[in-house]
Amino acid sequence: MTAVEMRLSAMLLQEHYGEIVERVGTFLIRTGAQPLRVIVSETGTSSDQVKKALCVLIQHSLVTYQMHKRGFVEYSAHCDRCLRILRFPRYIYTAKTLYGDTGELIVEELLLNGKMTLTAVVKKVADRLTETMEDGKSMEYSDVLATFSRLADTHFVQRCPAISDTGDTPSAEGRPPPAPTLATNEKDMFTVPRVTLIGRGKRRRSSDDDEGASQSKRPKRDVGADSDDDAIYWQINMDRFHQHFRDQAIISAVSNKMDQTSSEIVRTLLRMSEITTSSNAAYTQPLSSNEIFRALPSGYNISKQVLDQYLTLLADDPLEFVGRSGDSGGGMFVINLHKAVASLATSNLESIVQERFGSRCARIFRLLLRKRHLEQKQVEDFAMIPAKEAKDMLYRMLSVNLVTLQEIPKTPDHAPSRTFYLYAVNPLSSARMLLQRCYKTVANLIERRQFETKENKRLLEKSQRIEAIIASMQATGAEESQLQEIEEMITAPERQQLENLKRNVNKLDASEIQVDETIFILESYINSTRAKIP
Repeated sequence: MTAVEMRLSAMLLQEHYGEIVERVGTFLIRTGAQPLRVIVSETGTSSDQVKKALCVLIQHSLVTYQMHKRGFVEYSAHCDRCLRILRFPRYIYTAKTLYGDTGELIVEELLLNGKMTLTAVVKKVADRLTETMEDGKSMEYSDVLATFSRLADTHFVQRCPAISDTGDTPSAEGRPPPAPTLATNEKDMFTVPRVTLIGRGKRRRSSDDDEGASQSKRPKRDVGADSDDDAIYWQINMDRFHQHFRDQAIISAVSNKMDQTSSEIVRTLLRMSEITTSSNAAYTQPLSSNEIFRALPSGYNISKQVLDQYLTLLADDPLEFVGRSGDSGGGMFVINLHKAVASLATSNLESIVQERFGSRCARIFRLLLRKRHLEQKQVEDFAMIPAKEAKDMLYRMLSVNLVTLQEIPKTPDHAPSRTFYLYAVNPLSSARMLLQRCYKTVANLIERRQFETKENKRLLEKSQRIEAIIASMQATGAEESQLQEIEEMITAPERQQLENLKRNVNKLDASEIQVDETIFILESYINSTRAKIP
């Protein structure tokens, strides 16, 4: 784990879970698996606080535990899971796009709480949706449950590993094991328990009504004897969200390269195999032309002959996103996921080179990607760039490790006059280098946002106090003149400063999300390359 990744993980942990959790999490990321007593002594934190911090980290799947061979429990942090915190807004937005406000709140609650039971999720989401509805309207528990079932059917949420019945038997001395053993049932991972929830979401009541209403606020359950969900916890399936992001990037690339109909055909291919294809698979499941034709959206009134022409065009395209795997059923077609991700990553690399070094450097970079190895004279000729400029551009890219230089001697003495000097591009090492730069960029953006907020802390607190006063006065039916008087407590310069702060923070937030999109493409490419290596 690099220093840049550890720094970003620490910043994300502190921002979302607080200083103590960040201290414990960073220590485990830096040192690896450690027992409780070592964590307590090395972090200088009390045992009680460390236990609570570990509970939070385990609840959010950022830390796991395992039994040491000597009989004590060790805790390990997962830096890659910590870095996924950066992607939480994209998970929530995707759920909103696919499943509406209900899906958005389900995913949001699971991300906020780490793990929850089905009943708790349904109740919380129904209550939150009821709060936003008009008076007299409320959200049915059954509607929320139906959306949750759709999320589980499409594998966006999954069951957490449950406590194993066989692994927790007492030892010979009669003592229970130091830690429970967790087991995952692959067959039931996406199966929603048969629970019928009867009721509606409740609005927040005043503190006086809370005690009397506590019973009525609980959802009534009509369950079978073996259908109770108290021991079944659910969490977000991040791999499935990443698969969706990858599919959307492929569809967008095909749309930009060809046309909307081609992208819709590719979307249909991906949609038909999204559940049956694992997140690290090299190809989608083979589908026949007839199956694709039947699965096309009703709005696309294209004939079977036109579809076959499009599929042939996609299969013959130099991008090689779509490949032919057989001739039965009018032709069997697959999507080459590894090739598609590599093409997307290469496109990102070319874009970065163009933005940083200009269009001529990008031309040389693309030339080296296509020709693999070239001498300087060949680069000058093929790229049609003067010798002096080509030499300068190659050395500039060489200095930041975007281009490599390989020496091939003709004689054992490595004399320069009898040596070939070949320039090349290694996409994998370039992707790794740029991924680290992206992590550093995100860390700098977070640091800048925190600085901006800290610099204007007093003004923000004043604004929040005034907004709270106005809200309470509106609730009591205050006159417009009184509200206007309260609003004027913030002067015009202060209001301008607040607007500038809001605009700057929004820009920084948007930049974080945009950089994370590049991070996702580069990570997917590196992981797919790693998966191909046996």
